[in-house]
Amino acid sequence: MKVVKKVDYSITNVDLKPKVGVIGVGHHIYWDQFPGLLDEMYKKIDSFIEKIPDFVDVADFGLVDDAEKAYQAVKTLTASNLDLLFCDMVTYATSGTFSVIMKTLNIPIVLVALQPLGALDYANASTYMQLCNDDICSLPEFTGVASRMGVRIPDTIIGTLHNDTEVDKRIEEYCGIARVLHGLKNAHFGHIGHSLNAMLDMHFDPTMFTTYFGCHIKACEANELVSSYEQVTDTEIDIAKKKILEFFNTPDPVSDPISMKLQDADLYVSARVYVALDKFIKKNKINGLAYYYDGMPESSERLVLTNLAVGNSLLTAENIPMCGESDLKTLIALFIMDRLSIGGSFAELHPVDFGEDFVLVGHDGPHNISIADGKPVLRSLRKFHGKPGSGAGVEFKIKTGPITMLSINSTYDGRFKFVIAEGESVAGVIPATGNTNTRGKFKPDVRTFLNRWVKEAPTHHFALGIGHHASTIVKIARYLGIEAVVVTD
Repeated sequence: MKVVKKVDYSITNVDLKPKVGVIGVGHHIYWDQFPGLLDEMYKKIDSFIEKIPDFVDVADFGLVDDAEKAYQAVKTLTASNLDLLFCDMVTYATSGTFSVIMKTLNIPIVLVALQPLGALDYANASTYMQLCNDDICSLPEFTGVASRMGVRIPDTIIGTLHNDTEVDKRIEEYCGIARVLHGLKNAHFGHIGHSLNAMLDMHFDPTMFTTYFGCHIKACEANELVSSYEQVTDTEIDIAKKKILEFFNTPDPVSDPISMKLQDADLYVSARVYVALDKFIKKNKINGLAYYYDGMPESSERLVLTNLAVGNSLLTAENIPMCGESDLKTLIALFIMDRLSIGGSFAELHPVDFGEDFVLVGHDGPHNISIADGKPVLRSLRKFHGKPGSGAGVEFKIKTGPITMLSINSTYDGRFKFVIAEGESVAGVIPATGNTNTRGKFKPDVRTFLNRWVKEAPTHHFALGIGHHASTIVKIARYLGIEAVVVTD
């Protein structure tokens, strides 16, 4: 009887490293004409591969120098399940060496033209020297053919092979994009409950997420998390309490009458929920969670589901983004920022300071404490404003310096839209309300910025990250086939 090995589809690791391919292109006629040139080309490819950061896996596909080899290479490339391909333009190459690859692969392709010399040694120049540095020669031919074929025109990295910091930044940027795209298409996001009250901008169609991002939305039940909560041991709670107190300060209240110094009972519940949530995430093998669930008064569901902020903030800082008020679209935005290593904290617009020209941006949880300015604070709150329940609230502001905002909304015609802004987190006092708040300053002034922001119809929530990364997020949107608008351009 014929023995057939069955495929195992069980999920063992849902977030493996992204896979980036490198393929060189050249012109086969040169090799016999200029002995030693082919060896130089392979050395250039090796030097480029050395520049690729360790957070991706690299597959080296060698060098293709004629059309026949390109047709063979495309089979191997297709089977390799790449997230992004670098095409190393080591010297002039005919577009036939790459056209079928551009036509077939539906992944980002980046044409890399890095010449070894900053300039030719003109006094001693030779054809051999020129061919070693002819990296940009084929760029117009390749992009022109992409246009003729109706495929996405590849991005380019142009510079020198050695000691070029701008090139190194661009390589890392594209590897970060590969990490985002890989993460999205392999992600399983959990969802518990329903949108808060009548927040119509929060509503979503799970199929849209698979269509545009590749991820799967897993419907989870509140009672499963409650069951996990009930099984947490006293030892686990004590360990979690210690971890929470190491992460957070617990100061006395300031001016808000609904806030108190952290109460032992609230610390206990937060620690127990954190342990339960961590186990729930691992058991369901999910990469993030959006949730909102009221539960009956005095019920276990209400106790657990309204006290997720502390545990969610800890998990978000551990690369498992969380999103309150059932906002799956903002969960995607948080995930994108997390995979770009720029944070991603749950936020909305708060009051404006018209005197100092900034707007407070923050929320009542969860938050990304990995980008906090100093040690975050825990306060006990007698009530969660606008929601049922009471307990511990997370308060901090994010690091001062450049910031990026990303809101993801769905449009009238059933597509997603990225609304992006860049600004500055500026130093200053924030309200001591047990919520996060950051002083966000935007050009040309806060009124103009806010008018432009709301005109693009974002959701009222957004992800807040550190650094200026609008151009990278626009590239991600383009690769996903999604409209993107930068309101601060």
